Amino acid sequence: MGQLSPKSLSVAGLLFNAFVWGVCWWPFKQLEAQGLHPLWATALVYGFVFVSIALWLWKTNKLVSWGPHPGLWVLLLASGLTNVGFNWAVTVGDVVRVVLLFYLMPAWSVLVAWWLLGEKPSPLALLRLVLALAGLVIVLKTPETPWPVPESLADVLALLGGLSFAITNALLLKLKDTPSSSRTLAMFGGGAVMATLAAVVGLLTGVVAVGQAPTWDWLPLVALLGFSFLVGNLALQYGAARLAAHTTALVMLSEVLFASVSSVLLGASDWDSRTLIGGALILLAAVLSIIGPAQRDPNP
Repeated sequence: MGQLSPKSLSVAGLLFNAFVWGVCWWPFKQLEAQGLHPLWATALVYGFVFVSIALWLWKTNKLVSWGPHPGLWVLLLASGLTNVGFNWAVTVGDVVRVVLLFYLMPAWSVLVAWWLLGEKPSPLALLRLVLALAGLVIVLKTPETPWPVPESLADVLALLGGLSFAITNALLLKLKDTPSSSRTLAMFGGGAVMATLAAVVGLLTGVVAVGQAPTWDWLPLVALLGFSFLVGNLALQYGAARLAAHTTALVMLSEVLFASVSSVLLGASDWDSRTLIGGALILLAAVLSIIGPAQRDPNP
């Protein structure tokens, strides 16, 4: 059996990262059932990874100052809010619905790139924005709601998470000349810091319950999530560095498939016609965001 090519390994790495994000809802739901709120779970998981990365960078003398790159602090904030929104929403809401609303990210990217990067939207960009928003209306509109507005906390969190994800991607492009280790540290640090802050604010306002006392039963799932997110992040960096951006984006859409199939099989979601039609428009907008002039992979 011949060895896999770098391109095949890159695609495999992206698929693994998409799989991790597509099925992470299950351990988060299990931890919630054991009394650990998803915000505290996110803080523990990302705190574990953040400390591990920081210690490794310090030991190898690769820990650098963020002074010359203040944008890393904004990346910390945006990526942290992304994880707060997604992890909380996918734990308390319908998984398929949450993932579809989260994947409005290509639509938000049109507006974010215009605001943050100064990129005026093309006719194709405006078309995918309209398609995505039409899909949003269909997904949110139920017979009981006269207007298609978010009907639950999970809806709001998913939408805000997708917006934060679009900002995070724009910042990663803007900060492409910063050390990759610093960007990784900022993203995991953001997950830990923002989840902790959100949990504390939630406790003070009564939105987040105190929950049960810490138990060793949490450890296996927290360690599994931390290890999976870390390896998934490394796999994403490996694959994204060796494939064209449109190829990376296309492969990452498989997260929707992993999340949908796993949640339906395990009884955490239901497919109805409204979700299917609206979801199809949202995914079409995501696919259109990938279509563009032919690009070659950087490392064939």
